[in-house]
Amino acid sequence: MSLTESQQIKLDKIQLEAQWKDGLKDFLLSPVMDELKAFLVDEMQAGKVIYPSGSLIFNALNTTPMANVKVVILGQDPYHGPGQAHGLSFSVQKGVALPPSLRNIFHELHNDLGIPVSKHGNLSHWAEQGVLLLNSVLTVEAGMAASHQKRGWEDFTDHVIDVLNEQREHIVFILWGAYAQRKGQRIDPTKHLILKAAHPSPLAANRGGFFGCKVFSKSNNYLKQNGIEPIDWQLDA
Repeated sequence: MSLTESQQIKLDKIQLEAQWKDGLKDFLLSPVMDELKAFLVDEMQAGKVIYPSGSLIFNALNTTPMANVKVVILGQDPYHGPGQAHGLSFSVQKGVALPPSLRNIFHELHNDLGIPVSKHGNLSHWAEQGVLLLNSVLTVEAGMAASHQKRGWEDFTDHVIDVLNEQREHIVFILWGAYAQRKGQRIDPTKHLILKAAHPSPLAANRGGFFGCKVFSKSNNYLKQNGIEPIDWQLDA
């Protein structure tokens, strides 16, 4: 795709890691992205608080460049409480109480690999090793769960998955819950490993199908089988 000068200027203004920007440029220059940006600007001008902050909206992609992706953990939309969301699915900043879903994830990790339950919920260590912690929707209004669904983010993250599916091989896609699994229909199971389980939220996890899913050991086994360095799932103190 040959870009005009105005298109290049438009791309240059987007604070997104270079590999992703190149892979997603068709969508970034599309009318859907224009409408999404206009919606976010209108919301902020109306005085609404949006999570995460603007510099962290693309945190997952900026922390995990396309060539580094080994595992994708697909979430739905960001946490909508103060100080929680920082652009990585299921993750919260240090010092923030563990949300119930993340607490269940840590318990499954302990049961699977014997790793102690972390006292904090910042998953940046995973992201830096190649775990793309991608929400389907990248923003939310404070206190209003799912408030930015069907505004264009789903199309954007569909393109993220499509690019990984087409341009990479041997990625592990961890799909917890029906929402993530529907999005996973875009993935070629002959090129990648797809791991499905119930969502880790208390309501879903306690019905069965999440605890015992062993996605962490299965992910590492698959990576090692394909000559890829496994993930160190243990978080620092």
